[in-house]
Amino acid sequence: MKRIFKKNKIKPFKVFDENNLSSLPRIILSSMLVILFFYSLPIVVNFTSQKIESSAGIQNNSKAILAYTLNKKSSNSSNSQTLNEDDLLIDIYSLNDQETDTVRLDASTIKQLFEDTDYKLDDVRKKKLVKPIALTLLPAEIKMIESVKKRKEFFIQIVLPLILEENKNIKLDRKRLFSIINKSNNSKSEKLWLEKKYKQYGIPSRDLSILKRRMDIVPVSLALAQAAKETGWGTSRFAQQGNALFGQWTWSGEGLKPKDAEKNEGHKVMKFNVLQASVRAYQRNINTHSSYEDFRLARAKLRDLGEPLDSIILSEYLDKYAETGNEYVKVLQKIIQQNNLKDFDDAKLLPSSIELESLI
Repeated sequence: MKRIFKKNKIKPFKVFDENNLSSLPRIILSSMLVILFFYSLPIVVNFTSQKIESSAGIQNNSKAILAYTLNKKSSNSSNSQTLNEDDLLIDIYSLNDQETDTVRLDASTIKQLFEDTDYKLDDVRKKKLVKPIALTLLPAEIKMIESVKKRKEFFIQIVLPLILEENKNIKLDRKRLFSIINKSNNSKSEKLWLEKKYKQYGIPSRDLSILKRRMDIVPVSLALAQAAKETGWGTSRFAQQGNALFGQWTWSGEGLKPKDAEKNEGHKVMKFNVLQASVRAYQRNINTHSSYEDFRLARAKLRDLGEPLDSIILSEYLDKYAETGNEYVKVLQKIIQQNNLKDFDDAKLLPSSIELESLI
């Protein structure tokens, strides 16, 4: 069976402005650990790693990304015949296939970077604007931060821009989808784009109503809560060694074997070369897996009513994400409420705030 992710190699962004390099810490410049790129004016720092090694994962069948195509036991099902793995995951393949000669940055260097770019969560909560700083690896020292509050804030600072980036991409796609739907005639390029999205979201029936339900975001607070729960706020072995922020499973691809699993049997926890690929795979899982159809219906209902996507309401439909069911939902809700994660739901990633104002 085809491996879910091929090994290593996506090309990093290499657009940079030499005039702005002086604003970064000397330690980053001298060690050449960073690749600088810009959405436009703000600094975006993309850190990639050397080859990632082993780890383990959370046990839960519905976390298996697109399990209807990857589970060997169901490989002969009608779903696996009509859905093509490459079509579903090609953009995740390309994002995950990234390898450079850089190494994992330590926590102190990352903290200095946040200070130099004036990236503070208190400001984000007030102004709702996030500096687009993209890290590709979690620092190993995050588990050594003694203050629970500081450790949580540090984790949120790292993961928040990644979630916002994926949500931005989905919002842009969703805006284009509605533009196409509202036209009486569509161009050839629009029809080709639609065909691509039908494949990407696993809709062989080419049903526009299903595509509208699937092509939508996961609230930031809910994604943050799940990442926090699945990784122990960035400290788990899976997150540290495999960039696995959401504990997704695979039977056929690159993954990390749980310690208690049989050597040659059962699932592995998917590992990623970059954190961004983990976030994108999570979004695709929520938006396509049959276990989350009720989640998508509830989300669509909120849209139809003109209501915001409430993470507390939508979390009720994620009981299948973990074996603990309703207890898992309660934990997510507690994380959201105790850490005021809803403050980030309407945050926008600089400099695209103007661009996103009118998005659905």
